[in-house]
Amino acid sequence: MTHPLRIDDEECRRLAGVMEIIGKRWSSGIFLAIGRGAERFTEIEQRVEGLSARMLSVRLRELEAAGLVARTVEPTTPVSIYYRLTDRGAELLRSLQPMAHYARRWEPPLTR
Repeated sequence: MTHPLRIDDEECRRLAGVMEIIGKRWSSGIFLAIGRGAERFTEIEQRVEGLSARMLSVRLRELEAAGLVARTVEPTTPVSIYYRLTDRGAELLRSLQPMAHYARRWEPPLTR
């Protein structure tokens, strides 16, 4: 049986790049926390159990460099920094819903 969806080699490479970014430890939890409304560094840190401030900082920079998360600095005293999903990030979050459904349906999870 031939499946109607075809992914060519270039699409596969691009998908692997996206999965590499979002699949890093802590990235998906951070990404989801922001998608659910966490805007401040401490809010994100509190919503992702076990995440250190140092690793949160590293992953936020990576997600920002990938164009998935935007950082806004407000020049208040002290400075206020807010994070939000970009349009690109919001679309990725929506596209992960079918994968979440797959993971829920096919318990136990895949292992390496």
